[in-house]
Amino acid sequence: MITIKTKKEIDIMREGGHILAAILKEARDYTKPGIATGDIDRFVGRLCLKYGVKPAFRGYNGFPANICTSLNDEIVHGLPSDKRVIHSGDLVSLDFGVLYRGFNTDAAITFSVGKANATEKKLIKVVQKSFFAGMKKVRAGAHLGDVSEAIQKYIEKEGFAVIRNLAGHGIGKEIHEYPVIPNFGKKGTGDILKEGMVLAIEPMIAEKGFELKLDTDGWTYITADGGLSAHFEHTICVTKRGYEILTQ
Repeated sequence: MITIKTKKEIDIMREGGHILAAILKEARDYTKPGIATGDIDRFVGRLCLKYGVKPAFRGYNGFPANICTSLNDEIVHGLPSDKRVIHSGDLVSLDFGVLYRGFNTDAAITFSVGKANATEKKLIKVVQKSFFAGMKKVRAGAHLGDVSEAIQKYIEKEGFAVIRNLAGHGIGKEIHEYPVIPNFGKKGTGDILKEGMVLAIEPMIAEKGFELKLDTDGWTYITADGGLSAHFEHTICVTKRGYEILTQ
């Protein structure tokens, strides 16, 4: 069952989402050639103290870091490390959540450090636009499958693959709540959206195939064929006629 949030709860999640967005922007600005992903993690930890929030991912299922830092062929859950140094031309995904006044929000961005090549530019553009293609279908009374199909169609039309073994999710008091929201599907199927539902919608795409594998660190999912990957996510609230992004 998908929980319906009250106005007060959505107000809290909006406040937390604005803080998350501010931290994510500062983390992006901080990400330069020569710094390690471990540096990003510590920087985000300091920002959490500054803004009075808790990093939602730290300790979740044993995850040992504040933020997920995924590079190039890494899809999601990249484990920060002092041995993983950022280079000019790297494709970087930052996935981050905050716990604020008892409620979680979750968001992710992908960007290039330094000069991006044509494939990186297109991946970044397509993953963002696929999110908004899905958002056009969000409103009370719509089916989740309407959203998933719209995301899938846009990504595949642009020549990229939809990651199929990972998905978006409901969010609130728990970082992962029902439902599971795949980025592929068929309109008219799945749960019916209702006003007050809060969801984390997160397209994940790959340059080549959608197959993935787990890296040796036990956390990071990477593309099986070594192709580049991009990720984009916002926490949204379903409204009567559409949606509101809570993490911007």
